[in-house]
Amino acid sequence: MKILQEYAGALTNFEVLDFLRSRGAGKDPTRLIAGIAPSEYKVYDYLEQTAASTQTRDIAIEFVQKCKEYNLAKAEILNILNIRPSCEAALYPIIEDWDIRFSVEEGKEEEELGLLKTICQVLPPPPSVMESGEGIGVEEEDNPDEQQKKAVE
Repeated sequence: MKILQEYAGALTNFEVLDFLRSRGAGKDPTRLIAGIAPSEYKVYDYLEQTAASTQTRDIAIEFVQKCKEYNLAKAEILNILNIRPSCEAALYPIIEDWDIRFSVEEGKEEEELGLLKTICQVLPPPPSVMESGEGIGVEEEDNPDEQQKKAVE
């Protein structure tokens, strides 16, 4: 592997997974033919179990655009894309100064719920949630993931 540009920026888990797929990580069931190191296969296997496996480049771009109204830092958006939190408690450690930026003042609580709704609407749930059918921390009537599952059934 050759470094083309040093520290071109942080990558999302989706971008790393996409890169590994482009190198043939997912195509070789024996894992002997493709020129990929065993450590890269381990990363690939891990990322296939995360939210990155259900994301696309278009989804990531749409999410970044919608996050502009919340004044989030690039690192916060990156972490939300990688972790795909599904409840308020999972957002607390990702967003710096959560209690100040999203306090219970006028309109701030709505903004907080708006961010969580944006995450649930734009980012698809991780494969583990899709398979198990577990709740994700938002009321069922407001949960787009649950509405989508019901529409499919």
